[in-house]
Amino acid sequence: MQDYKEIYQEWLSNPYFDEETKAELKAIENDENEIKERFYKDLEFGTAGLRGIIGAGTNRMNKYVVRRATQGLANYIKKQGRKENAVAIAYDSRHGSIEFSREAALCLAANGIKAYRFESLRPTPELSFAVRELKCIAGINVTASHNPANYNGYKVYWEDGAQFTPPHDKGVTEEVLAIKNMDECLTMSEEAATEAGLYVTIGKEIDDKYIANVEAAILDKDVIKEMQDKIKIVYTPLHGTGHVPVMRVMKDLGFAHVYEVPEQAEPDGDFPTVSYPNPESKAAFELALKLGKEKDADIVLATDPDADRLGVYVKDEKSGEYIPLTGNMSASLLCEYVLSRRKERGEIPDDGEVVKSIVSTNLIDAIAKAYGCKLIEVLTGFKWIGRVILENETNGNGTYLFGMEESYGCLIGTYCRDKDAVSAVTSLCEAAAYYKKQGMSLWDAMLAMYEKYGYYKEDIISMELSGIEGLEKIQKILTGLRENAPSEFAGFKVEKMRDYQLDYIKDMETGETCPTGLPKSNVLYYELTDNAWVCARPSGTEPKIKFYFGAKGKSLEDADRIVAELGAAVKNEAEKFI
Repeated sequence: MQDYKEIYQEWLSNPYFDEETKAELKAIENDENEIKERFYKDLEFGTAGLRGIIGAGTNRMNKYVVRRATQGLANYIKKQGRKENAVAIAYDSRHGSIEFSREAALCLAANGIKAYRFESLRPTPELSFAVRELKCIAGINVTASHNPANYNGYKVYWEDGAQFTPPHDKGVTEEVLAIKNMDECLTMSEEAATEAGLYVTIGKEIDDKYIANVEAAILDKDVIKEMQDKIKIVYTPLHGTGHVPVMRVMKDLGFAHVYEVPEQAEPDGDFPTVSYPNPESKAAFELALKLGKEKDADIVLATDPDADRLGVYVKDEKSGEYIPLTGNMSASLLCEYVLSRRKERGEIPDDGEVVKSIVSTNLIDAIAKAYGCKLIEVLTGFKWIGRVILENETNGNGTYLFGMEESYGCLIGTYCRDKDAVSAVTSLCEAAAYYKKQGMSLWDAMLAMYEKYGYYKEDIISMELSGIEGLEKIQKILTGLRENAPSEFAGFKVEKMRDYQLDYIKDMETGETCPTGLPKSNVLYYELTDNAWVCARPSGTEPKIKFYFGAKGKSLEDADRIVAELGAAVKNEAEKFI
């Protein structure tokens, strides 16, 4: 195995790498730690493919790493033995996205695989839709979602429109790892690829079909028509891909008072108005909330740069304040709205299903049960929700009605197979119109839901542990919690422990075990008394270990107190092993 210093020198001397790359690397020749960080490993596939800091090096996002990933994908596709193969490619507003997406297209073309590349930036859910619409074997989206401006990424999708799952994720990864030298990766000129019919630019036709499917998911266009002039909406795309599709759909549906944050409307990879373009962050809402107060908006919305996640603030009419909804809260609100309206119309089938990730709120379980739907739990990553839809289609059993994960993402409908913030915006605004007609705000609807099902509350603790030492600490924490399972957290007894890596669920009282029923993943889950729970997993996209936890209280205040105590207990347990 080559030493990182040898690989660094190879990048400096090999004529395959361009002068710009070499100049960047030459500038760090006296920084041993920086050289090590850039070359001590290859950038790895996580739950969302490649994601990393932009720059030269094997552990960075650059055109060579993208080309290698694409060559591996091409090799895997060719081994599938299909006569006709094509790959759809989209990209967002980040630095390098245009170049990386073009490099991916030209590498595919050089391998005889047709690339359908969008003419300009598009949201993640539209790429998922395009894969299916164009009958592609795979898809690539160049995006780093909500990460800081110095990141970019590369998500791989399979022919069902979902991010790839076994065996394809393992198969592609093996092909990528088999490429030992970057100069093994093929490429060709855009002109030659176009002439050969292997590089095709796509745009409006796919846009129109995607938007039509988003609008088809609306349940009650009449209530929008009736209330469209009475609802005020503030929206920001946070300098990303949401601007065009969201504003188009809102106009199509007739909402009369939609105010887009002007400073954040245009795409910009620097994300100049936010330090972190994440709709989960209050800081990202600063300008939107300011505009919301000026316009007296009912609802304030933000999509992340690739428009698959949605952040929400709703106005409390009693206090006049804007209250943030977590991803768990907004998805629960949407799930309740979708299922309740479908029930009114007799549209909940006997085999109706609601799907959620294991780290999401148990409120979803209660909602699904109330409407007679089967609740299905999957691992973190929306690809597993997409896989449930595929299994339903393949087996002819199960009707997907709603899917969500706590990380601010959900999907209504099956036209795409990833979370769709464009659709979530429109459906949430539809819900706002419906509840306003009943004399309720969305916050009133949220409180009514708590009264109906119980006061569920969740939180997350993220411990950022960067670099080689950080990875070791993350593994120490997980190993410690696995081998020395806590008997309780904040007074809540551990009833069952789920170890998804070792594939067992253990009853802590009897010692009996059974399989988890899910694919292996380095995740630990503790079922606690009184509907409380704790889950630990390493992030698939960032150098972090995340702890998720939740409980059910007798009131909002009681739930807040319990979750705060749980958080302190979780942090204390984790720190024992560092």
